[in-house]
Amino acid sequence: MTTDSSPTAASRFAFVGVSVVTTTVPTVEDAQRLAGDAVQAQLAACVQVEAIHSHYRWDGQVQQSPEWRLVLKTVPDAVQPLVEWLRSHHPYALPQILMRGEQAQRDYGQWVAQNVKVPRPAHAASK
Repeated sequence: MTTDSSPTAASRFAFVGVSVVTTTVPTVEDAQRLAGDAVQAQLAACVQVEAIHSHYRWDGQVQQSPEWRLVLKTVPDAVQPLVEWLRSHHPYALPQILMRGEQAQRDYGQWVAQNVKVPRPAHAASK
């Protein structure tokens, strides 16, 4: 048996860092708006929208409600601008915003990087 040691074969199994940011919103309209706007703004390359049912304590009472989870894929350098954007556009006063680092296959990670534009800091833009 021979193994394929070409660069193409090796790169199929190479991984790169991708950041995954999640949040929840109360309506499908909020979810669709945030998902579309985040991709349009190039803060996320892809956003998946999932219907969920949440159980939580709020104002001292156990609550449950339908919600929509957004799973946003971006590059590590765009996490802070994405989170700031989410907080300023979010319908909840106290939004759940979580981030985790993942390892994605190189071709998918490159696609994410090509479809996210990391905003330059305001002070850098004025130089």
